[in-house]
Amino acid sequence: MTEKSEIFKEDMRWICEADLPWEKLENRTILVTGGTGLIGMTMISALIHAGRERGLRLKVCAVVRDTAKAGRVLGSLVNAPELHLLTGTMEELPLLPENIDYWIHGACPTASAFMNEHPVDVIRTSVEGTIGLLEEAKKRRTQGFVFLSSMEAFGEVNTEELLKEGSLGKVDLKKTRSCYPESKRMCEMLCTAYAAQYGLPSMSIRLAQTFGPGVDYNDRRVFAMMTRNAIDGKDIVLATKGTSRHPYLYTAQAVTAILTVLLKGVPGETYNAANPATYCSIFEMGEMVAREVAGGKIAVRVDEGGDASRYPAPSFLNMDISKIQSLGWEPENDLAWMYGRLEEYLRSMM
Repeated sequence: MTEKSEIFKEDMRWICEADLPWEKLENRTILVTGGTGLIGMTMISALIHAGRERGLRLKVCAVVRDTAKAGRVLGSLVNAPELHLLTGTMEELPLLPENIDYWIHGACPTASAFMNEHPVDVIRTSVEGTIGLLEEAKKRRTQGFVFLSSMEAFGEVNTEELLKEGSLGKVDLKKTRSCYPESKRMCEMLCTAYAAQYGLPSMSIRLAQTFGPGVDYNDRRVFAMMTRNAIDGKDIVLATKGTSRHPYLYTAQAVTAILTVLLKGVPGETYNAANPATYCSIFEMGEMVAREVAGGKIAVRVDEGGDASRYPAPSFLNMDISKIQSLGWEPENDLAWMYGRLEEYLRSMM
């Protein structure tokens, strides 16, 4: 469990010390969806920790599909007096409390295999769930609403120039996997529309791929596979040539970015959040892991017979973060540092 990890505890202390207007959360209730996901779990833990350390007397409501999983990922915090678990889905929301002040909406499938096999479910969870939450937020004295979008909303981009939030590329609607980026775009649009039509303080944050402590050892995403192979002394085998170039983001820094937008963002706006120091190709990232994490004892190779259709088309997503920087948020450290902390966390959980 994350609560036993010193790395995770360090992250909680770091978040708590962030330069944020924490006073806005005093005596407030924050709703978090996707509470058993990596970002949701980290956010819930951070809010409870900051609430206690700063004497904020805040409350957290978390919407989860599986209370047993919530118990596994949150550990003893699942019984925290500040936390109220609500069991339900985005398509069929549970009864929500009347006094929700802030909303952090992160519920969405993230596995590529699921997107290919269940595209309708991805769309329904994303779009219907976001509309349902925005409608509920509209009924209340909402102080802030943040939708957690993804860098995949940019679509296919064939330039390495810096991408501001409006620099969108193509999304191929003939590909089943496109259900994910297209849904993210629509949800961003919904937040903009509700801000414009109803004056709701709804915003979006477009996150780079995020990882760090809390990742399950058997997670199938590429960053987890690379770290696991480095620990196990196995070669890193990529299903594609790994030419896409993206930035990444550490979990604790994603949390402070989300809170920055929630507490300081402009209604109707979308903000990029990434660490430019991590920008590289997937193949280059694999080489770095093989060298820095595995000590050069493993290699990176491509499975020429792999099914590349399961993954996003090759693209360059060199995200411009100047907009969120104008709110006072800054990323820290580099990719090797991120992987070092993830490796230490996974080893501590073995």
